[in-house]
Amino acid sequence: MRFEEPVLLYGAGREALSTRAFLKARQPDLKVFVTVDSGTADIPDTEQIAPEDLPAAIQDHRFGLIVKSPGVSRYKPIFDIARAAGIPTTSNLNLWGAAYRAGRTVIAITGTKGKSTTATLVHLMLTSSGVDAGLAGNVGLAPLEAADRNAVVIFELSSYQTADMSFLPDLAAVTNLYPEHVDWHGSVERYFADKLHLIDRDGDFPVALGAGAKTNALVASAVRDHRRLVRDLTRDELAVIDAAAATSRLKGSHNLDNARLAAQIALATGGTLDGVVAGIAAFAPLPHRLEEHRIGGLTFVNDSISTTPEATKAALAAYRGHRIALIAGGHERQQDYAELAGLLEGYGVSTLVCLPVTGERLAAAAKATAPSIDTISAPDLEAAMHALHARRNSFNAVILSPGAPSYNQFKNFEERGRRFVALANTIFGQETP
Repeated sequence: MRFEEPVLLYGAGREALSTRAFLKARQPDLKVFVTVDSGTADIPDTEQIAPEDLPAAIQDHRFGLIVKSPGVSRYKPIFDIARAAGIPTTSNLNLWGAAYRAGRTVIAITGTKGKSTTATLVHLMLTSSGVDAGLAGNVGLAPLEAADRNAVVIFELSSYQTADMSFLPDLAAVTNLYPEHVDWHGSVERYFADKLHLIDRDGDFPVALGAGAKTNALVASAVRDHRRLVRDLTRDELAVIDAAAATSRLKGSHNLDNARLAAQIALATGGTLDGVVAGIAAFAPLPHRLEEHRIGGLTFVNDSISTTPEATKAALAAYRGHRIALIAGGHERQQDYAELAGLLEGYGVSTLVCLPVTGERLAAAAKATAPSIDTISAPDLEAAMHALHARRNSFNAVILSPGAPSYNQFKNFEERGRRFVALANTIFGQETP
């Protein structure tokens, strides 16, 4: 692979850094530009082009290829301008495909929720089975960082990455499918199509479906030929997997579904049942996903990675039997909270603290469907935690499961989760258990 013209990196995050390193190793003298819509473009050995200067740079053909970071929507008008000028757009993932795909087994896993846990489990199951497997994508390494390290590569892929994925996997999996990322894709319909582009393609690669995907009509259509589906687990295999999950750190029925799907994938790609069991035992909860802390006699659950109402429902279901204070709300992505609001009381939620912006709709829906729940609107996370401290005898578990992204108040869900844990220690840490 050789680049005959300069390259533009659109975005300056982790993937852009790995793309720059890849280009530097391949062609040390290659001219590389970088553009960011906000923040800093701290990429070594690059020249910055401001977003407002891009149309002119395209017209002057200052570069011959754009490598787009996942967070940059492929539907931005600038990419239409580039296409019309004969300048293609690609991605870190597709560069990996061009450079390293040949001779490797690729397992690609997507879904609205559960894909990180499932991909992590598959990696643990396969390595515990003695398979030379690596983990990349949104968890593990960036695709180009993975390079040619392993014979088997498990990619955890967002809709941003599946939307224009140019190579075929050897096995693809979909955990579930709910509306999400509408701002990036432009519509729910386009989100579904971009997500399902992973499997809705010509090719006879097998497909594994999670419990939430098996009953989805759009997924069924994307599968095309149901003879492509990976075989179901046998009754004996299910019994072994369920028993292993019951004594593991996998919490909640949704994580049992993830373990079953991961086992299907692992057994179809060289794993053993013993390796599956060992992988489940080795699993540690991912940061910011049902991350549990015991502080001041209360259970605090950092589920900041929750960006959909469905993820919030899964978090609440994992803590049935508790008296729950739920903190929810965040960046607006046209989430529908009506169903969640109607389920709160049944999940054991006694106190609900709603954050801007989406919390306003959740609060209104909760007051209409569950007036017995103490519903509070707070301007930010710190105010939410102080409001809960004043009511600390009304619950025994505090769950941050926003059901929305963090961008309106935090840089990312990681920052939101760390802030939650820090506030819990500061505000509740002096309590006597």
